[in-house]
Amino acid sequence: MSKLDNNKLIAEFMGWDILSPTTIPPNLHLSNLEVDNGEIANLKFHSSWDWLMPVVNKCKSYSLDNTYADRIDEALVESEIDFDYLFCTVLDFIEWYNNENK
Repeated sequence: MSKLDNNKLIAEFMGWDILSPTTIPPNLHLSNLEVDNGEIANLKFHSSWDWLMPVVNKCKSYSLDNTYADRIDEALVESEIDFDYLFCTVLDFIEWYNNENK
């Protein structure tokens, strides 16, 4: 998936409507929203700790009874040196979660 598709997947998991900037928490300081074909185009889950950590916390709250809890904890330790590893682990969890909850 593309960076934009990955960001959209995470936004949907977080309950955001990318067609409506008002669903994005104001603490993320989106003063210059970029809009492309009516969608918010500058989601930053792939590059910002401020954006990704609330997602990690939500993933952990859903994964207490499965192996993803351990994978997310491991990724948090690894992420001290590799942000992308944590980002990919979050994407894996969300894809698993979406498949389990269809």
